[in-house]
Amino acid sequence: MHSKRNSNDVSSTSEENRPMFLRQLSSFRPPFRPPFPPRPALRRAGFRSSGPPSSHVPHFIPAPRPCWPTRGIAPPPPGPPRFHLADQRVSSSWMLAPRCIDPGDFGRSYRSFSSTVGMTMLHAHRDRESPHKRRRCAEENNRGGGAGGGTTSQAKDEGSEREHRPKPCLRDGGRGKSPNKQKMEDAKKTKSKKHRQRDKTQDRRGDKRPAGGQKESQPTRSGQQQDVKSLQRHWEDSPGRTGDPRPPGGGAAFDFSVMSYNILSQQLLQDNVYLYQHCPPGLLTWDQRLPNLLGEMRQHDADILCLQEVQEDHYERQIKPALQALGYQCEYKKRTGNKPDGCAVIFKTSRLSLLSSNPVEFLRPGDALLDRDNVGLVLLLRPTGAEQRGADPSAFLCVANTHLLYNPNRGDIKLAQLAILLAEIGRLSRLPDGSANPVVLCGDFNSTPRSPLYGFLTTGRLDYRGLQSSMVSGQKDTPTGQRVLQSPLWSHSLGINRQCRYEDVPGAESSSVSATAVGGVLSDVSVQDLASEAAAVDRRGASIEHGLKLQSSYQHRLAPDGRSEITTFHSRTASTVDYILYTPESSASGRGLELLGRLSLVGTPEVVEVTGLPNRCHSSDHLPLLARFRFWC
Repeated sequence: MHSKRNSNDVSSTSEENRPMFLRQLSSFRPPFRPPFPPRPALRRAGFRSSGPPSSHVPHFIPAPRPCWPTRGIAPPPPGPPRFHLADQRVSSSWMLAPRCIDPGDFGRSYRSFSSTVGMTMLHAHRDRESPHKRRRCAEENNRGGGAGGGTTSQAKDEGSEREHRPKPCLRDGGRGKSPNKQKMEDAKKTKSKKHRQRDKTQDRRGDKRPAGGQKESQPTRSGQQQDVKSLQRHWEDSPGRTGDPRPPGGGAAFDFSVMSYNILSQQLLQDNVYLYQHCPPGLLTWDQRLPNLLGEMRQHDADILCLQEVQEDHYERQIKPALQALGYQCEYKKRTGNKPDGCAVIFKTSRLSLLSSNPVEFLRPGDALLDRDNVGLVLLLRPTGAEQRGADPSAFLCVANTHLLYNPNRGDIKLAQLAILLAEIGRLSRLPDGSANPVVLCGDFNSTPRSPLYGFLTTGRLDYRGLQSSMVSGQKDTPTGQRVLQSPLWSHSLGINRQCRYEDVPGAESSSVSATAVGGVLSDVSVQDLASEAAAVDRRGASIEHGLKLQSSYQHRLAPDGRSEITTFHSRTASTVDYILYTPESSASGRGLELLGRLSLVGTPEVVEVTGLPNRCHSSDHLPLLARFRFWC
């Protein structure tokens, strides 16, 4: 064992045996000298002495070479290699594979670098570091960053992630500062000065930051660059279309296209981010998503756009101005309460003119069933120049857009919301002579094509006796809960009958009283007839109807294998919930729409192949629907 000595007791003999590097530094006496480690530390650090071991050699290593030029002191010669060849096996555990460090990992203090051999050592191997490196790393961490340029506030901003991983001791290529000098500068500088200095550092190294402040494309696990494809969709002509016959009564043909698109509100995305764990976070930012959404709208160039989940602030500041610049007029209805989004109906002023805009709120204060904030929007649009083409002056289009409640368990609420919307559509589309103009109904109905709710829309009738509320929308395969639909579905105070028409419409509600009495005298009927009549009345009471005769623009099956189409995809579902419904031509009134074609949909495998939704090319968890119609007006 070597006896303990103080540095002041070193003799002249020891000066001769000391390496040149130590002798030159002996004249420089820093105010702080670290404790002296035993000789084996020198060997691990790569120091070798040409002379035999001597008790006169001091048991310490000097303070690290200053990383800045010291006035009056000549710079020492280059030191020995940082790692000895014998220690190469040990030091290999400190090496990190080169990787680009994201600026978000360091708060606002950005430093782009690639870790190389010997530049980054983790605290998990502290016992293998030389003493002066351990002291320096501890002092830098106590100051809140050291050579990395971080601050205490930045350390807090990194959150719990930093608490579960070791902090790297970064070396800054000779630009580090000694503890004493750092303390003096910290005492002189204010917070604002330090912030300005940090900003200058960011500007000086800004050329290393990825463009736009976004992360660069991340490689896949195999190391290959991720190649994201776009969905392959094509135009399909309507299968039932046989030609262009002019309907009886004449009229002018007006062709127009309609798009329905749930664009995914940014606020709702952030509130339900667990649904999008399959997406790289950089693709979920609004700055990344907005150009893609607007690009799809420009590409398809529809005459009418029906958008859902349109966030109000984004609509006012970005979406509306951008679409107005393309020649569109925008109508918007925000959801009630404190919800951030709503529905928009947008149309080309060169093709259509607005007759009226009618927002619809489903919330009814005091009604226990209708207590949700969903809304709809109904527009009456007239084709531009229709009268010059010899069209009927009373001819117009009724275009409706909605987003029904999502909750799979509350089919009763969805049906009541739908009844309100259908009553409003019926009122606005009906003409004084009892006929009606054609209707286009778009939206996210949160119901599948095999659901009772969809059947009600397309057949005009729903018998709901014994139907569980959780099975109305088809979002679940098995019933949940014990809620069964009761008759009547909604309160009479709503003013809407079971034909989904307002009560003040003459003849809307068929009488539930049987003609079993004539002139106050009972007719000659049997008990069986009375029982059958009572059962029929009871059955009618457990059903709802509407008279719009709606038809879907899509068949919901892919040719030729019959796989299911999907319109939405995220971590928990892949299904069809979006529709473009329309009233087809009727021989009775002669007013209706002819489906000319549609933009094809895809199945689940095709979406999985492009890494799901949203992705780099498609920035919503829904797909846009697009159909083209002909209106003989």
